[in-house]
Amino acid sequence: MRTSNHLIGALNFLTFLLSIPILSGGIWLSTRANNTDCMSFLQWPLIFIGVSIMVVSLAGIAGACYRNTFLMYLYLWAMFIIIGVLIGFIIFAYAVTDKGSGRAVLNRVYPDYYLEDYSGWLKDRVSSESYWGKIRSCVHDSKACAKTGRVVGGYPETADMYYLRKLNPIQFVLDCVSYLIQVRSSIIGLVFRPCFQYAQLIHNQSGCCKPPTECGYIYVNETIWNPVNAAALPSNLDCNRWTNDQDQLCYNCDSCKAGVLGSLKKSWRKVSVINIVVLIILVIAYVIALTAFRNNKRMDNDEPYGGTRMEKARPSRIHF
Repeated sequence: MRTSNHLIGALNFLTFLLSIPILSGGIWLSTRANNTDCMSFLQWPLIFIGVSIMVVSLAGIAGACYRNTFLMYLYLWAMFIIIGVLIGFIIFAYAVTDKGSGRAVLNRVYPDYYLEDYSGWLKDRVSSESYWGKIRSCVHDSKACAKTGRVVGGYPETADMYYLRKLNPIQFVLDCVSYLIQVRSSIIGLVFRPCFQYAQLIHNQSGCCKPPTECGYIYVNETIWNPVNAAALPSNLDCNRWTNDQDQLCYNCDSCKAGVLGSLKKSWRKVSVINIVVLIILVIAYVIALTAFRNNKRMDNDEPYGGTRMEKARPSRIHF
């Protein structure tokens, strides 16, 4: 058996092993889907990813190790489609994240986020009621805002200390929000962004866990802010959406959606770099698989390896 067949068999065996924890994660989420909308949103994409990777891997293993030309043919087409979609996703990710960022705030280290600073497909996707309801559920269920509290020297941090903190937009450790958006937009987003720990967030947030700075709320602690004069609030609708109810806070604010968009912009750019590396690996694997496919056809046709397949239509009559 040719070296290319061995390489493809080994590569697909590794991807087959990868599909097992992905599929297991989807099944585990399905057993807990009744608890939260977030888990329900994640379960079927993970199951689909796991099954797809498993089927493609088995086709590659059988085609390479057992010299099954038909399965190798299907495997090559599947790889070709994946490579094409991945190229499209890389271009798409850069195109939809070209605008928007946090605004600097006077006497604050952290920025504020405004939804109007973003535009295009990604903004509409995140802002839609169907998507935001599920993203909001993930943020709420994580208890991320409750984890922002700090104690310094046995006392809660003061307002001045809080203002010097570098707060980030809502961002999952494994960028689950980014994963949720990619779930509906790209198969490649599914394959290369599996997310299991949906509830783990970094503890510093700007947008969802505090009101916008322009509202002029008075700091009490990290998640409790009181207005100076409710009648004098600026025109920003988020000022009225903020509530000290720990189950609500600013989860319905446009600033929270903008914070998620800020996180998506950073994470999608990072993922695009990873996907470029993955694309190179896939192209190399595709070339090896194509070589294995040709070797299988030669062996099926009893052709000598390395021999030419070109024959003269009319052999020469001159013999030496």
